[in-house]
Amino acid sequence: MSVSSTQSIPVCSDIPRHLAIIMDGNGRWATRRMLPRTAGHMRGVQAVRRVVEACGRQGVEYLTLFAFSSENWRRPQEEVSLLMRLFVQTLEKEVGKLSDQGVRLRVVGDLRAFEPRLRDLIRAAEDRTQHNSALQLTIAANYGGRWDILQATRQLLLSRPELLTQPELLDENALSPYLSMAYAPEPDLFIRTGGEQRISNFLIWQLAYTELYFTESYWPDFGAKDLQAAFQWYANRERRFGRTSAQIALQP
Repeated sequence: MSVSSTQSIPVCSDIPRHLAIIMDGNGRWATRRMLPRTAGHMRGVQAVRRVVEACGRQGVEYLTLFAFSSENWRRPQEEVSLLMRLFVQTLEKEVGKLSDQGVRLRVVGDLRAFEPRLRDLIRAAEDRTQHNSALQLTIAANYGGRWDILQATRQLLLSRPELLTQPELLDENALSPYLSMAYAPEPDLFIRTGGEQRISNFLIWQLAYTELYFTESYWPDFGAKDLQAAFQWYANRERRFGRTSAQIALQP
């Protein structure tokens, strides 16, 4: 588990070690082409494939994709059903390719809401790829940042009931191991496609010091060139973590 960026300054480079993406704009991409929204989601799978391959080439170690939020259940039932079927189909078709590329797959979120078949496919995919290390790919599904903090707090209190009477013992080091992505460093770069400029309950704890990049491109159109543009923007950011520019300039 990596140390929180509010407690320790991480090593930074021009390529983010951990990239997190909200893959937004699938439905609007389809609507603009007078296609059903579901067509945009299907095209979005191709964008996932492109970005996974590009991240592997660029040396990104962790890639986290927000596929389905805990709030997305509010969408039309037809669209939700399509997303669930698409998730199943993608796992069935893509896991072998990911494994061949050395990608380790994890899925984080409250998976209890999914059908047994989907949960079984998720477990099988995680087991099949668990020894891979070229790229750590995380899919956030039925995930919410507030849910993550709450579930971590519940687990912590179950493990350490003494905190109920000694709350002064509660700190970041106590809570962090129970967060759903405790195995990964905090994201260096966050990308949201589709023109919206908010984090939408995604990795609330983990994004405290992440650089936020927003693009008008819809997710189905996003590819290696768009990713490179985001990386160039990121490379020009001054990541201070509470320090001054003068302090950073004195670093060797």
